[in-house]
Amino acid sequence: MAEIHPTATVHPGTVLGVGARVLEYAVVGKQPALGPRSTAKRDALPPTEIGAGTIVSTGAIVFAGTTVGAGCIIGDQACVRERVTIADDVVIGRGSLVENDTTVGSGTRIQADAYVTAYSTLEEDVFIAPRVVTTNDNFMGRTEERKALMKGPTIRRGARVGGGAILCPGVEIGAEAFVGAGAVVTKDVPPGKLVVGNPARVLRDVPEVELLP
Repeated sequence: MAEIHPTATVHPGTVLGVGARVLEYAVVGKQPALGPRSTAKRDALPPTEIGAGTIVSTGAIVFAGTTVGAGCIIGDQACVRERVTIADDVVIGRGSLVENDTTVGSGTRIQADAYVTAYSTLEEDVFIAPRVVTTNDNFMGRTEERKALMKGPTIRRGARVGGGAILCPGVEIGAEAFVGAGAVVTKDVPPGKLVVGNPARVLRDVPEVELLP
């Protein structure tokens, strides 16, 4: 009912939906190995669940405790860490990394080599262009205070983030907002606005013709 390539590794307890495919050298259900200073939770993890028709492509890794919906594609050499929830019809592009404790809504597209940091929220129909970088730690690994304040961005329904943009910790990208390529977003972006530059600033409204129904 599911296809597992002979070179793939599927750890015990993993649940594969009907028609799911795990391709060459992919790894599903991997337990995390955490460093002594890691802020990630260390609770026991439930098995990985892969939805019907989802493809885990060549060399991709999906960690334990993660749920991937139906009809998704986890691209070649992509990595999805533990306690991630991915809804249906999501694409994780080649070489992208989705870190722990992140939620990705249905229909979202994360393009090649993007980095989605831990504790992020991406709602439905979000578009993340290649090599976008998100961040979650204003203290860059120092002071105990950072642990309580660590938070990735929240990207609302239909928002789009252009190639190479950088989103600073905790920012909110409003519904249907558009972040231009290479922008550095240091504060919240209002819904339906186009922002550009470093630091990002509002340039204009997103045209109505570009909005989701």
